[in-house]
Amino acid sequence: MRILVMNPNTTVSMTASIRATATAAAAPGTEILATEPLWGPESIEGHFEGYLSAAAVLDRLATLGTPYDALVMAGFGEPGREGAQELLDVPVLDITESAAQMAMMLGHTYGVVTTLDRAVPQIQDRLLTSGLLQRCAAVRGTGLGVLELEEDPARTAEVIIETAREVVRAGAEVICLGCGGMAGLDAEVAAALGVPVVDGVAAAVKFAEAVVGLGLTTSTVRSFAPPRPKAIGAWPLSRHLSPARAAGPLRATEFSAQTSDI
Repeated sequence: MRILVMNPNTTVSMTASIRATATAAAAPGTEILATEPLWGPESIEGHFEGYLSAAAVLDRLATLGTPYDALVMAGFGEPGREGAQELLDVPVLDITESAAQMAMMLGHTYGVVTTLDRAVPQIQDRLLTSGLLQRCAAVRGTGLGVLELEEDPARTAEVIIETAREVVRAGAEVICLGCGGMAGLDAEVAAALGVPVVDGVAAAVKFAEAVVGLGLTTSTVRSFAPPRPKAIGAWPLSRHLSPARAAGPLRATEFSAQTSDI
């Protein structure tokens, strides 16, 4: 079984940490592939960057020639999953819903620790539309930006633990790490708090293995039917990017140099 894990931002070092967490969670015989979009924001901290990322992720998926059996989308609270479900004929899981679903198997209530406070409403909206908000006791931001998570690992863990304690005091019995950049910190946070901590990347990988193992995939009879054939100008964008055509920061040579090899 091959599972593709998609980092929604273009930061290659974050793809590497997400890949490591996914690989550690995978069962023997499961191969983890990991990559990121060829263009888009270096981190996602709001709706504008989220929608840009969704387009970039779908563009990457439309041009990726490597076969895989399931897709894990490693953005917490970002849009785009439904588009991927329409585009692909393999199961698509995202870490937001996977983390919450796993957490609800472990406790009556759960809570989410994320990055900036501005991400809180975005995550709440995602949980609401997914039917998962009712048992969420709280969503709290640490005040750390996405890229700050990698700058000082010790401080990052300390701030996440402190914020998670607030979430537990708000009534959460299980903690979800609300950012793909927090991948791999679950054990340390759980040891400090004494409650289960769910890493969304790991949870999504295990759910993907289960869905593929059961021979299931996305229903296409209605909501996630394949896109209707129609002309879409310059789509997929990645096929049209070249040093001669791109300008400013959108240089294809930079993309190819920065994008990780799956």
